[in-house]
Amino acid sequence: MIQIDALPAFTDNYIWLLQDNASKRCAVVDPGDAAPVLAWLGNNPGWHLSDILVTHHHADHTGGVAELKNVTGATVYGPANENIPARDVALSDRDKITVLGLGFDVHAVPGHTLGHIAFYHADPQSPLLFCGDTLFAAGCGRLFEGTPEQMHHSLSRLAALPDSTRVYCTHEYTLSNLRFAVAVEPNNPDVTGRFEQVTKWREENRISLPSTLALEHKTNPFLRVSQPAVKQKADERTGTENTSPAAVFAALRAWKDKF
Repeated sequence: MIQIDALPAFTDNYIWLLQDNASKRCAVVDPGDAAPVLAWLGNNPGWHLSDILVTHHHADHTGGVAELKNVTGATVYGPANENIPARDVALSDRDKITVLGLGFDVHAVPGHTLGHIAFYHADPQSPLLFCGDTLFAAGCGRLFEGTPEQMHHSLSRLAALPDSTRVYCTHEYTLSNLRFAVAVEPNNPDVTGRFEQVTKWREENRISLPSTLALEHKTNPFLRVSQPAVKQKADERTGTENTSPAAVFAALRAWKDKF
């Protein structure tokens, strides 16, 4: 069994730590800072960091990679089309890797950055998705490099994965994302209920992740662009008829950027 824990970093990042208790090997996803990982290793003698997974090139996801590689000799996996420090294995769409005995499919998900990738473990009982800054709990990443059409396509691809998929994104943005989701769908009881729940969790300093794709389908406006109520709100914002789901997505993303 693989255990997954979050190592907080900076103000709202999470570095995901995967642990194989049988072998005492571990892996991390998007270590923007080496310090939390090295502190964990120091507090857990006998463990070895064997693998580092990177979703995209932004510094808050890669800043600790080179130091961790230097200290531990871990194998670094990252997107082929981006500049990833100390990368050993360059990954492209539909590549497959094995980490801690888990098989992962690589999905190209451009939008937040052009070379962004996600790692999907297709376990029948407990599928896992490490999606970086593409899909967030109740939200999605900003479009720093890609187009709305690219991001909509990327999100649609992830949304097609099984509902039981656990979603491990890399920021504690859930509450602010849900405030926006409530503005988009004030009459959606799933959205308002999740907003109340996450508000309570954050007051207790509890992490709001992972999510599941089933929950995202019910509460994430960026996965609900084909819903009439969401389209209507987008049309109201733009004062035009948004004739495609990608256009609705673009309207929502522009609104969220200024929300």
